[in-house]
Amino acid sequence: MIGELMRKIVNKTRKYISLFDENTGFYMRSGVFRNGKETMEDPFMADFPELLDVGIMGHCAHGLSGLCRETGVECYQDGWNIRQANMSADDFLVIAKQCEGRSYQFALGGRGDPDQHEEFESILQICKTHHIVPNFTSSGLGFDEDIIRLCKTYCGAVAISWYGQPYTKRAIGKLIEAGVKTNIHFVLSRGTVKRAKSFLCEEVPQGVNAVIFLLHKPIGLGRKENLLSWEDADLKELFRYIDEETFPFKIGFDSCSVPGLLHNMKNTDFRSLDTCEAARWSAYVTPDMKLLPCSFDNQKERWAVDLRKYTIDEAWNGPEFEQFRNNFLTSCPDCPMQRQCMGGCPVCPEIVLCKDKVC
Repeated sequence: MIGELMRKIVNKTRKYISLFDENTGFYMRSGVFRNGKETMEDPFMADFPELLDVGIMGHCAHGLSGLCRETGVECYQDGWNIRQANMSADDFLVIAKQCEGRSYQFALGGRGDPDQHEEFESILQICKTHHIVPNFTSSGLGFDEDIIRLCKTYCGAVAISWYGQPYTKRAIGKLIEAGVKTNIHFVLSRGTVKRAKSFLCEEVPQGVNAVIFLLHKPIGLGRKENLLSWEDADLKELFRYIDEETFPFKIGFDSCSVPGLLHNMKNTDFRSLDTCEAARWSAYVTPDMKLLPCSFDNQKERWAVDLRKYTIDEAWNGPEFEQFRNNFLTSCPDCPMQRQCMGGCPVCPEIVLCKDKVC
């Protein structure tokens, strides 16, 4: 039975059903239905993005202060140098109207902390009006009581990037105290992978909902020398450790890590993993209203479609997105794990954690 806060999308074209609980964040997607019965076949894509990553920030409020540099953050959006206008609430409203009843969630982001947007409350109110659950990731540096209140009132979950700074821990503590579902984002790179195990054992605050590991990308200010390799011993040890241990909080990885998980985890049900969602289940809107398959293409915008000229629906079903999706259908055709991995990242193939991947 579908509860009051459980939303359901029946996709008649792709022949699948998806469910999303606005209260808990639970998401489920069926296999393809044939002759009235569910199969194990992956639907591959939606007719419209079920999740939209909306880059409301065109510049970083903290970028010029040097505080990010002191933490060693290598911003893939190059928030230290690029000073673009933030997305207006009017533009955001245009997006929300198109997504009402078709998208479950918005991940608010862009080039800086979304909570520092000058119309942050209006943006959250727009989400509520159009029945879309907003989530966002922040450094927590600019958090105050008003931002905590907005998180509690409007957001499904809030993630704090782990910089290990006093403001990082303060923001996490304030969110947990307010009863906000709180996650930690931890970027895995050559410089951090050795610390990841001890972080899980010793530093995760009580009450955190989940720790999500994000793979370092050599994009924007991300340095190539910090890129992890599929053969990195510390990374393999971390995968094994997480695979074998239990934790008082959830553990997650971004979809960029899926090739590495497939090769290194024995106790994980691979049906719980979903490889790259870009242009299949999700997309990214830039602050100046371009739709991209993934935010990691924010520097080159190779598959960008101008939303001032086209609708999200038209962009999603247009040639740029079809070209992007074709990478998943044609990559690594002889690999037995092709259906689970689909060749990994088309934007940045050098991050793919697989010895057999041909870049």
